[in-house]
Amino acid sequence: MAVPKSKISRMKRGHRRSTDALKAPSYVEDKDSGELRRPHHIDLKTGMYRGRQILEPKDAV
Repeated sequence: MAVPKSKISRMKRGHRRSTDALKAPSYVEDKDSGELRRPHHIDLKTGMYRGRQILEPKDAV
């Protein structure tokens, strides 16, 4: 059976578990379209990223 070599302090345990918490995804308002999008992501409706056309705009179906 595996036995820990030493006791893990509450601080070490807490630091390890701090990444387990679920965080709500953040959104920013797009300057051109005014719609919400994730920061540092391409706007899929317009295909723009940082003022440049990256993808073809999605057609409304």
